[in-house]
Amino acid sequence: MDGDVAVGVKRGSDELNMYGSSPNSMTANGSDSKKQRLDESPPSRVLHIRKLPNEVSETEVIALGLPFGKVTNILMLKGKNQAFLELGTEEAAVTMVNYYTAVTPQVRNTPVFIQYSNHKELKTDSALNQRAQAVLQAVSAVQDGSSPSSDPGVLDLTPPPSPVLRIIIDNMFYPVTLDVLQQIFSKFGTVMKIITFTKNNQFQALLQFSDPVNAQQAKLSLDGQNIYNSCCTLRIDFSKLVNVNVKYNNDKSRDYTRPDLPTGDGESTNKDHSLLGTPSGALASYSSGGGYSSSLSLSQGGGAISPLSAAAAAAAAAGRVALSGSGVSGVLLASNLNEEMVTPQSLFTLFGVYGDVQRVKILYNKKDSALIQLSDGNQAQLAMSHLNGQKVFGKVMRVTLSKHQTVALPREGLDDQLLTKDFSGSPLHRFKKPGSKNFQNIFPPSATLHLSNIRDGVGEDDLRLLFSNSGGTVKAFKFFQDRKMALIQMSSVEEGIQALMDLHNYDMGGNHHLKVSFSKSTI
Repeated sequence: MDGDVAVGVKRGSDELNMYGSSPNSMTANGSDSKKQRLDESPPSRVLHIRKLPNEVSETEVIALGLPFGKVTNILMLKGKNQAFLELGTEEAAVTMVNYYTAVTPQVRNTPVFIQYSNHKELKTDSALNQRAQAVLQAVSAVQDGSSPSSDPGVLDLTPPPSPVLRIIIDNMFYPVTLDVLQQIFSKFGTVMKIITFTKNNQFQALLQFSDPVNAQQAKLSLDGQNIYNSCCTLRIDFSKLVNVNVKYNNDKSRDYTRPDLPTGDGESTNKDHSLLGTPSGALASYSSGGGYSSSLSLSQGGGAISPLSAAAAAAAAAGRVALSGSGVSGVLLASNLNEEMVTPQSLFTLFGVYGDVQRVKILYNKKDSALIQLSDGNQAQLAMSHLNGQKVFGKVMRVTLSKHQTVALPREGLDDQLLTKDFSGSPLHRFKKPGSKNFQNIFPPSATLHLSNIRDGVGEDDLRLLFSNSGGTVKAFKFFQDRKMALIQMSSVEEGIQALMDLHNYDMGGNHHLKVSFSKSTI
């Protein structure tokens, strides 16, 4: 021990054994005893990591620190399942400790414990710590943009082929927006362009850094990590493209070097299009007691975030997200509506594709705007990410998070225009049953609609006529084999939205109510 580390504070040499006699003296990061211990230890850029799993690699330990800043040294003590990690600045170490005080860090799904070390710097004997140093040198080289040493058999980091990463998100049970990706990846360098799209029924993105080295560093750190607890897993490869061509700045694509690009709906983008306009935006999932905590079991002591929750760590390190406080409201504000056409029922049906709508209120003094209350912040975020910017009744609808926590019902007899409706007892909620297959069939608005619960004897001509009467043009139709389900393709997304609002739950007689959803398929 003495030969490995030059101690900056005299009592530091006892540090490794200070908990040997009482393994329960510290319960978990974020507990009272942990906070007390952290208060006693002054901040240091060297962090002491304990209770690491057996056979843990240097790379896995370094990955804990990478989102917070440059890792400058590491000392592995595998016999004791411990390590020391030195960051480039004390500020980075403070950010890392603060983050992992609220969220228990995990390596290989095992909780580990992180605290300030009494050492002010690490001085390691390279002969005794050779492999760790080689790994650190390789990772540092990627961070610095230089070439790693070519020690044989250590860590092969070939020059990055492209500044463009192809990102696939598996197990996408919660929405991942373009802005979430930008926050995660910008920790590793300047993100220039992002395009998001759906391919093979998977959410994918192309993300271009200013430098291939940054792309390589992001891939090393984030590939295989979960954005949210136990879901939204990042799968990252280098793209064959070396440049991404972005035509529009909107919720699906963004060129951060060209703020003048149009949105694609006839407007310029002089205003902020961020879906995460406030720190209580999509990443409030990481706040203790925040809007996502019930769904994602992220209570403060629970620490259910997987090995390195990349989005949380990156956002925390960037100072973009509060780690405590209220989460996302379940109330949305929809504006620029067609006040001649819109009704509480039509908004209930449309927003109900993405969550269980409890109440809808069209504003009395501003009838082109409405408040929509969903069951929770997850559903509100999902509806906002899919419906903001869509054309409804001929106008581009804007959807933002409301400052209201609930939608108030009017006193009896005061709502003579029927502008407010309570849907809390509606039998039409799609997501009432836990584990419902509806959770797996949430897609963006589309021209192609999925029809189900079709009554026996109802044919293609009947359904074509029904959907033509909603004011659109039917381009294609296909029955599934059992003829209880079908796909119908309208001539535009706007027509698809219109048809869904008009015909979802349409009574076909004989207690058969037609079910209409957006589809990823084409005919």
